[in-house]
This record gives sequence, C-alpha cells and structure tokens, in this order.
Amino acid sequence: MNQDRQADTGLDRLPVELVDRLTKPFAWFLRIEALGGGILLLSTVAALALSNSPWAQPFLSAWELPVGIRVGSFEFARSSREWINDGLMTLFFFVVALELKRELVLGELRSPRLAAFSIAAALGGMLVPAALYLTLQLGREGVHGWGTVMATDTAFVIGCLALLGRRIPQSLRIFMLSLAIVDDIGAILVVAIGYSSQLAWGALALGALGIASVRGMALLGIRSIPLYVLVGAAIWLAVDASGIHATITGVVLGLLTPTGRWVSDDRLQAILDRVVADPSEDRRSDMAEGRRAWRLSELAIRETLSPVERLEMMLHPWVSFAIMPLFAFANAGMPLSVADLGSPITFAVFVGFTIGKPVGILTFGWLTVRSGLASRPPDMGWGMLAGGGLLAGIGFTMALFIADLAFHDALIDAAKLGILSASVVSAAAGLAVLAWSTTGKRVILR
Repeated sequence: MNQDRQADTGLDRLPVELVDRLTKPFAWFLRIEALGGGILLLSTVAALALSNSPWAQPFLSAWELPVGIRVGSFEFARSSREWINDGLMTLFFFVVALELKRELVLGELRSPRLAAFSIAAALGGMLVPAALYLTLQLGREGVHGWGTVMATDTAFVIGCLALLGRRIPQSLRIFMLSLAIVDDIGAILVVAIGYSSQLAWGALALGALGIASVRGMALLGIRSIPLYVLVGAAIWLAVDASGIHATITGVVLGLLTPTGRWVSDDRLQAILDRVVADPSEDRRSDMAEGRRAWRLSELAIRETLSPVERLEMMLHPWVSFAIMPLFAFANAGMPLSVADLGSPITFAVFVGFTIGKPVGILTFGWLTVRSGLASRPPDMGWGMLAGGGLLAGIGFTMALFIADLAFHDALIDAAKLGILSASVVSAAAGLAVLAWSTTGKRVILR
C-alpha cells in the first residue's frame, strides 16, 4: 500500500517542469563560463609574467617546437601552438555551435523577435568595430587585421557579469551569451572567408562528402560517438588540406548535431518499471537477464538527453577549464613595451573594441527595436545594454586567435597589446556602467 501511495503522489521521483529543460542547462553553462573565465585570467597573467621574465626566450620558443609524424618522405607536422590553435580550438567552436543550436531550438533565440534583437546587436558589434579599424588602418600595413576586433570573449564577459551577482537580470545574461555566441560564429566565418589560403577543390569536395556522411549517419539512427569522432577527424583533415581554416569543421558539425531525444520520458518510465517490477527469486537468480535489464535502463537514461545536451555537458568543462586556458597560455605571452602603446595597430585595435563594440551594439539594437523588427526584454534598459556593449569589448580569446592569422611577427605584439589593453578598459568601464545602472532607480534608464 505504501508503494501505491508513493506512485499516486509521485514521491518516488523528482518533479519535472518544462522550465527545468530551459533554465537548468543555461544556468549550468553560465557557471562553467564564470569559473572558466577565472582560470583563463590566471593563464593570461602567467603567460605575460613568463614572457617578461628571464625565462622569456625558452617559454616563447617552446610553442614553436614542431610536433607531428614522418613516414618516409611524408611529413605532417606543425608547431605546438598551431596544434592548439587549429586542432584544439576546433572543439571550442564545436561547443559554441552546440550552444547556438540549443539556443535556437530551446532557448532565447527560439523567439524570432528576441533572436532578431540579439543577432542585430551582434552584427553591429562586428561591423562597426571592423569599419573603425579599417578607417584608422587604411593604407597601412595592418589593414588586413580588420577581423581582430569583431569577436567577444564569452568566458570573460560572463565572468564579469557574475561579479555583480543578482543585481544583473537574467535577460542581460541571456542577451550577452547569445550575442557572444553569434559573435563567435561570425568570427569563425570571417576566418574561413578572410584568412584562408587558395582553395583546393578536391579536398573541399572530400570534406563536403564527409559532412554529408555525418548527416546520413544521423538519419540512419547511428549513435556511436567514437564513429562520429573518426568521421569528424577525417573531415578536419580534408578541410585543412582544402585551404579553409580547419576550425570551421567544429561549427558545421556542431550545427548538424541533433536536438531531439531518442528515448521519451514515458518510454524511460516503462523501461525502469520493467527492471524493478518483478522481485521474484527466479529473476534474481538470472544474473545474465538482470545485467541486460540494467544495461538497457542505463542506455535509456542516457538517451533521454539529446545529443546536443549530452555532448555539451561532456565537452564544455574540458573547453572552459583546459582548452581555452591552454590557448591563452600559448598565445597571450608577449614582451610588454611602452613603445608599442604608440603603434597605429595598437590604437586601431583599442578603438575598435572600446568604442566600436558598444556603439555598434547600441545602434543596431536601437534600430531594430525602432523599426519593429525586434523586441527588447522589458527588464533590460538601455543603460544596461550600454554596459553590456562595453563588456563586449573584451575580445580576448577570439581576438588573439584571429590576430595570429592576420599579423606577421613584426606586428603581432602591437596587436596583442591593443587586445589586452582594450579588454582591461572594456571590463572596467562595463562593470562601472552596469553597477551604476542597477543602483536604485537608475535600473530603469529606458
């Protein structure tokens, strides 16, 4: 009778609400990003300290050591920094694309008008900084680095918002996360189009065939992660050989990942009932049957999560706590020089981030709302949006990534100094404006 009462009242399981499917993954993502931002900061400081210490030369040279394989006359090798930037960062973009896919299907970007607001603001935050940079560098040797000022660093932005705690409405966090994700996707498209070498169409065709194979495998119901990893690695090699930057592979495969669940809640309940329904001695003695039943239940529990959710939960901590800090440790190091502060490239990068980002985000956001194409969240005033726009000037990870492609050795340090100085100023200014706009009645500012 006690079991019947538990079944009737539902006390034998946790209550599940629709909102849990939307808010829990988002809250989990924010916690990982905030913690990852702290580790990323420590890695950056460590890289700067070592590159300006007596150990600077061995530290900087270590990232240029070749790593690869050689079989006869065939050699496939890159520097350790290139393996990080081209290989490991593919996983970073894969996770970014997974989050974008989940947002489009289940999250904030599911609403067309709210999605239009985030996307338009992100576009403004890319186009205006690039235009300012080009204006300042027109006719100069650094003009090719326009893509450097287009992206926002998700981890640092979310980490800054975490410092203000509950004073920041959830809508601003969602907006900034959506904006940063769209920024990252736009940045990798810029890399693929603007910073790739001459195309090898045969290799590109092989990559396209591999992508079609992934889609076909999903339609056939193949769910083996190792098999997808193997095909994904082959696609990466083909795209890399084609002349397009291979990290675009992560974006494409992430957007192809299914969002549907294989096992429904009702089916899971039926499978679990089958496992525990018959406590007879005969069933207990049949160990083989029991193991099969438990394996079935384990598989069913795992498959109640969509591939997007499962892969994001699996990879996101690795990306935030290992790949991005390692990227920063390998790329943020540079000898700091006061002379570089006067470099035109440093100035152009600094202006692009600190002025271009907030101006572009505010202008494009206001225009889409004014035209009726988009809606602004009611609890997010323009003052908060200005603070968020300033925080978007923290372009650290992606900016370093693109700068490494856009600038040669003689200019890269000046670009890095512009990125670092802009990130510091943008963080301080953004936090100050958000703290001011969320104090007392100033939270309105509409």
